[in-house]
Amino acid sequence: MSDDGKLLGVVILTRHGDREGYYQDPKTYTSKDTAITPLGSQQEYQLGQYLRSRYLNSSSSSFISGVNASVADDDQIKIRADGGGEGGVIFNSALSMLQGLFPPTRQYNTTLANGTMVVGPLSGYQTVPIESVDSEENISLEGWVDCNTFTNNTKALYASSAFAQKEEEAASFLSDVSPYVGGRPTSLENMWNIFDYLNVQSIHNATFAAALPDGYLVRARDFANWLQFNVFSSPEIDGVGNIPGRTMVSSILDGVASIVDSSDPLKIRYEGISYKPFISLFQMIGAVEANLQLAGIVNYAAAIAFEVRSPTDGGEPTIRLQFKNGSEEATFTEYEFMGTRDVPMSAFVQTLAPVGVNDTTAWCHVCSNTETRGCQYLVAAQAAGVNSVKLPKIGSIGAGFLGAGLALLLALGVFGVLVFIGVLTVRPKRKPAAKGSVHGSDTESQPEKY
Repeated sequence: MSDDGKLLGVVILTRHGDREGYYQDPKTYTSKDTAITPLGSQQEYQLGQYLRSRYLNSSSSSFISGVNASVADDDQIKIRADGGGEGGVIFNSALSMLQGLFPPTRQYNTTLANGTMVVGPLSGYQTVPIESVDSEENISLEGWVDCNTFTNNTKALYASSAFAQKEEEAASFLSDVSPYVGGRPTSLENMWNIFDYLNVQSIHNATFAAALPDGYLVRARDFANWLQFNVFSSPEIDGVGNIPGRTMVSSILDGVASIVDSSDPLKIRYEGISYKPFISLFQMIGAVEANLQLAGIVNYAAAIAFEVRSPTDGGEPTIRLQFKNGSEEATFTEYEFMGTRDVPMSAFVQTLAPVGVNDTTAWCHVCSNTETRGCQYLVAAQAAGVNSVKLPKIGSIGAGFLGAGLALLLALGVFGVLVFIGVLTVRPKRKPAAKGSVHGSDTESQPEKY
């Protein structure tokens, strides 16, 4: 076993906190907006406190070397949050997490020309830039939305013998639970919505929680875990079921590349996401094979940390996987992945880079989309015989994403029909975003992949 070495930085992925209920289309997984609850904000704040105690505490064995632990340095941290299907829940979760990670401090101050020292409001409340990732402009955090091959893959699952077998297994439970699902269709393909309703009501409705028979929530979760694992992952690392993870590859690799670059100040890269990319990524990096409990829906405020470490022997940087499944777990648990504890950075990159879907052109091709999320402009450009035109990148990660900026140019007729073909770029120049307001299984068995 290798030594811990020096922690250079960390790429963190977190699920949002507790929220109100909402509904997802079980065939396309498009969803309705919802809202974070005070409990969800508290869960995220506590997560931020834990991350601070681990990574920003100089007495911690996992203290990040060279980080400014008191006042947030915009050059050292990069915060992105999915602004798509669940409304402001993920963005607001990031806000709450940041208040735990960088709490108010009187060190957040400035001295004016007249000698007056002004401390930030609320005894030094710190505002940290958050990039809200609009799914219509950037495919990186919601790669499954409007992805036709993903939808077809889901339909194929529903038509499979494995699904029919599981449906037969669930039939009795679906009949029994029907009085408690708020009128939702009681079918296996709708099991996520059934589980979510039971879970939300059990947390927030005392009358419902008292009336729900023992074991129903556990059984609903078990079936939902099987369903979501089979929908949002593939046995093959480049399978279309892994599209939620594959579109995040460039974000993760950019973060790792920046952290190991001595000329780049980045120390913490944070991605606020839904539960879906967790399922894909755990499968893609081989963590599920050794840890079957990871094959399911992660809890509210769950967090993955890819820790980038420099061994004391001066060798190649390594990546270590930590996971904390929500506020129910007090600390990170270290998991083996890719067959080992500390994965050499080169192996990490060589495994993930080839399967990443890093730009809109690639996404349109993989997803057989010609009509939405910028793909319609690609089709129009190809029809006009335009091969490529370099446009400013949307967002700051190392891949170009075709979106509203290009749509506006097309509408204005500035360049006629244009298309931007993005390429993976490590260590991009980061520009701060505008400041301001911007459940693992508790059963013993885990879903098998059909």
